[in-house]
Amino acid sequence: MNVQLRTCEIRPWHADDLESLVRHANNRKIWLNVRDRFPHPYLTKHGRAFLKYARDEGPERAFAIVVDAAAVGGVGFVAQPDVERVTAEVGYWLGEEYWGRGIATEALTAITRYAIHDHRFTRLFGKVFAHNLASARVLEKAGFTFEARLRRSAIKDGEMVDQLLYGLTA
Repeated sequence: MNVQLRTCEIRPWHADDLESLVRHANNRKIWLNVRDRFPHPYLTKHGRAFLKYARDEGPERAFAIVVDAAAVGGVGFVAQPDVERVTAEVGYWLGEEYWGRGIATEALTAITRYAIHDHRFTRLFGKVFAHNLASARVLEKAGFTFEARLRRSAIKDGEMVDQLLYGLTA
């Protein structure tokens, strides 16, 4: 997938994205809103490992969000196993200086279309921590519907947190 949108471009990750990836991903505010496997601090070694994963992942499911020729975030999906193989979890993050511009919504909308039409998923879902209302709004603006509040379902930064579950069916 390589698509030019109004606010950004969505394309596969490239090896030369390393510096920009590390610069934008090394942000505690981002880390507070993503899974723990997204490290903090985000170092060059983490960026190299992620770029290898993104390159080796097939078919393409992890993409760079590019603004002004720089990779400033990521968007993608993870297929679920076994009986849920028609379902994928979506995820995204964006460098803080790009928040509030509609970029995440546009990127998520594009990846949603791609996952449904090109990969034939019949259901997509996303989970956000309950304190992350901006990300919940991104999911809503991208067509996802609030389905449940998963009480005390995660631990982040040493605290139990609720997650909000959003879904979209094809």
